Amino acid sequence: MKFIPVEESVGMVLCHDMTRITPGEFKGRAFKKGHVITPDDIPRLKDIGKEHIYALNLDDEHVHENEAGIRIATAASGKGIELSEVCEGRVNFHAVHDGLLRINVDALNEINLIEDVVIATMHTNQTVKKSQPLAGTRIVPLVTDETRIQTVENICLNNYPIVDVLPFKHFNVGVVTTGTEVYTGRIEDKFGPVIRDKFEALGSTVIHQEFVSDDSEMTVSAIHKLLDSGADMIVCTGGMSVDPDDQTPASIRAAGGEVVTYGSPTFPGAMFMLAWIGSIPVLGLPGCVMYHRASIFDLAVPRILAGLKVTREDITSMGHGGFCASCKVCRYPVCPFGK
Repeated sequence: MKFIPVEESVGMVLCHDMTRITPGEFKGRAFKKGHVITPDDIPRLKDIGKEHIYALNLDDEHVHENEAGIRIATAASGKGIELSEVCEGRVNFHAVHDGLLRINVDALNEINLIEDVVIATMHTNQTVKKSQPLAGTRIVPLVTDETRIQTVENICLNNYPIVDVLPFKHFNVGVVTTGTEVYTGRIEDKFGPVIRDKFEALGSTVIHQEFVSDDSEMTVSAIHKLLDSGADMIVCTGGMSVDPDDQTPASIRAAGGEVVTYGSPTFPGAMFMLAWIGSIPVLGLPGCVMYHRASIFDLAVPRILAGLKVTREDITSMGHGGFCASCKVCRYPVCPFGK
C-alpha cells in the first residue's frame, strides 16, 4: 500500500471506496474499492478533493480481483454458459438454454482447495432454465498470486468444462400402460397425463400410448409396435412391483431389453428399471411417479434426454440424497433429494 500523488497513480488499484458529495444533488460512491486508475480518472479524483491516494501497485506476479474473476469464470465455463459482467470481483454463470446442469465435482473441489479461489455452484444433474443463475466465482482478497490463477486455468483445461448446461434433445416417446384394470376400463388411466406433462416440460413428446393387460405377450407386442412407429424412448408404466400380476420387468427383458438396473436406491422410485433395446432406452416406471412431484423420473430421465448414457453406477450413486422427506410443500429441485 502506497500514499502517492494522484498524478502518479495511473495503473494502480484503489484500496477502498471513494465518495463524491455534491450538496443538495448527490452523495454516493465515485470510485469503488479495487478500481484500476486510468488517466481519465485524475481530473475526477481532483474534483472530489483527492490530491493523494492509497493504492496498490500490481506487478506481473499478482492479479486484481476483477481480472481473476473473469479468468476463472472463462476457463471453467462450457458452451451452455454465459457469464455476467464482473462486479466487485465476482462473476456469475447463467444458463444459455434449458437443459441439464453438469458440474465436474472432482475438479471443482480441486479448484476450491487453491488458496484465495472460490467457485460455488448448484448441485450437478439438475434441470435448469434459460438465463437461470447457476454458479459464481471470485477470489477472496483484492489481489492474488498469478500462479494461483494459472493453476486454476490448468485444472480447467484438463477437465473442461467445469460448469456446463447440456441441451435436451427432443425425444418421441412411446408409452405402454400395463394393468388389466385400466385395459378393461374398470379404472381411469391417471398415469398417461402425468407422463405427457413431464415429457412436455422437458421438450419431448409422447407420440402414442398403448394399453395392455397384465399379459407379457401383449406388453412385448406393444413395445415392438412403438419401436416400429419410430419411438426414441419407450416408457412402461405400472406393473413394476413383486406382485404375481406385475409382469412389466419380465416383459421388457422378453422384448429384448438389456437391463442396466432393476431397482434404484431412491425413495420414491425403488422399483425403477432401465434397459436398452439397441439404441432405444426402455424405462419401467413404478407407480410413485404418478403421484409424487419428485421421483426417480426426475433424477434419471433428464440425463437421458441430455444425451448421457446412464449407467448402473449413475443410478447407484443416487443413494446419497435419494431419500425424499415428503415435505408438505415440495420444493424440488431446490431440496436435497437426489443430491
